[in-house]
Amino acid sequence: MSQLRPYILKYAARDRISPEEQAILEEAVSEVREVGPDQDLVREGSRPTASTLLLEGFTARYRDLTNGKRQITAIHVTGDFVDLHSFLIRTMDHSVATLSHCTVAMVPHANLRRITERNPHLTRILWLSTLIDAAIHREWLVSMGRRSTVSHIAHLVCELYQRLKVVEKVEQQGFRFPITQAELSDVLGLSVVHVNRCLQELRATGAISWRSELIIIEDWDRLQAIAEFDDTYLHLNHHSR
Repeated sequence: MSQLRPYILKYAARDRISPEEQAILEEAVSEVREVGPDQDLVREGSRPTASTLLLEGFTARYRDLTNGKRQITAIHVTGDFVDLHSFLIRTMDHSVATLSHCTVAMVPHANLRRITERNPHLTRILWLSTLIDAAIHREWLVSMGRRSTVSHIAHLVCELYQRLKVVEKVEQQGFRFPITQAELSDVLGLSVVHVNRCLQELRATGAISWRSELIIIEDWDRLQAIAEFDDTYLHLNHHSR
């Protein structure tokens, strides 16, 4: 079985990667490593020479402020390139940290350059990775600016469920999401107290149950309605060559 299976699954819902192209991606990986939780994979101000593909686990893209507060600007799941853009944007303007134990594959930029020079379809697949990241970021901006906190949390749960379903990381309408309330408050840009109150309000709707790391979707239609969730921005089931 391909070690890059999560990435292949992710794009099977959007495009076709041939066996030959899978082999090229496999050969581009220089190493696979295990990383514990709460570790920086990429540091702001660094100049990476490889991009990191997340094979298992959760990571967060974030910025630290001078007042000691942190804003998480993206959550990456199994199958995501967490810093593909570092191939072209040389100096990182943010950091990426693990939220859980992670397995990552390192793809040197020299190998990515070779792919872009020789394999036009794989180049478009890699480009699509960054476009989907941008689409998710736009939707997060809408949530931050216009959705209520309860709706924002509901939207995040809907999004994660859809993204994890594609890479076969959901079971019986549920998934594991190893995030603390402090980390969730860094996603939402709100106090832990306010986030806790809104989580209780969302649970009270009967749409979800959230115990420790396990989120169970009890009523998908109700959760979608609360979130005003439309997964168009995730661009699933769109095949092009």
